[in-house]
Amino acid sequence: MPAVLEAALLVARVFDSYIEGFAVRPTLASYVTVEPVSSLAISEAFEGDTANQARSGFESFMQAHAVSQGVREPAVFSYGWPRVDAAEDTFIGHHGRVFDLIVLGRPGAEPQNPRMAPLEAALFDSGRPVLVVPPSVPQTLGRNVLVAWNGSTEQARTNAFAIPLLRLADKVTVLTVEGGMTPGPSGEDAARHLRQHGIKAMASTVKPGARSSGETILEQAASLGCDLLVKGAYTQSRFRQMIFGGATRHILANAALPVLMAH
Repeated sequence: MPAVLEAALLVARVFDSYIEGFAVRPTLASYVTVEPVSSLAISEAFEGDTANQARSGFESFMQAHAVSQGVREPAVFSYGWPRVDAAEDTFIGHHGRVFDLIVLGRPGAEPQNPRMAPLEAALFDSGRPVLVVPPSVPQTLGRNVLVAWNGSTEQARTNAFAIPLLRLADKVTVLTVEGGMTPGPSGEDAARHLRQHGIKAMASTVKPGARSSGETILEQAASLGCDLLVKGAYTQSRFRQMIFGGATRHILANAALPVLMAH
C-alpha cells in the first residue's frame, strides 16, 4: 500500500484532487476457483480486523503528508474515508464511476500482494481509468510516458483518459510493436492526435524478435526510463488471455512502473 498511496498523492497534488479510501473484501459467492493472476485462495484473502487496519494506515499516511481531511465542492487537495465497514470487491466498479481515477496495487502471487478481483471490477465495471501501481514507491509519475499503441478501441479510450496527464509530460513515446497491432490507425496517427492536444508525442516502432508484445513494451519502457505506461486493458478477452497469455496479463504480472489502464 505505501506505493499505491504515494502514487495517488503524486496525481492528487498535481490536480488539486480529493482522495477517497475504503477497504474491500472478497465476494464469497464469486470464488469458485483460485484467482489466475494472484493465485490467492479465499481462506487467505481477508482475515482479522483488516478494515480498521486499512483505515488507520490510510489516514496516518495522509496526515503525515499534510493532506487536509474532508470533502469540499469544488474539490481541493484533501482526503476522506467515509465507509466504516469493508465493501465487497464489486463496490469498486460501482463507486468508481463518480471518480476520475482509481488507484490500485499490481496483483501478484505473494501473500502481501493485492488480489486480481478488485482490479477487474474497476476495469470492467467503473468505466473509469485505473492506475495500477507496482510495489516500488514511485518518485515521479507522468514526466516520461510510454503509450503502448496497438490501434484498438481499448487503447484509444485509454489515451483519451490519459490526456490530462500527458499534457504535463516532458516526453511521450507512442510505441507500436510489429505484429501486435489490431486493424486501426497507425502509431504516427495516434502521436499526431496527441500533438494536436498540445502533447509532446513522437511515434516509435520496434520489432519484438523472440519476445512477446508485453515483454517488448516493458523492455522499451525500462530502456527509455519511463515513469508511466499507458496501456489499454484486455484487447483480447480475459478468458483467452488466461489460457494463452497476452500483453495485459504479462504487464499486470511484471510491470515495474505505474500503468494507466482502461477497458
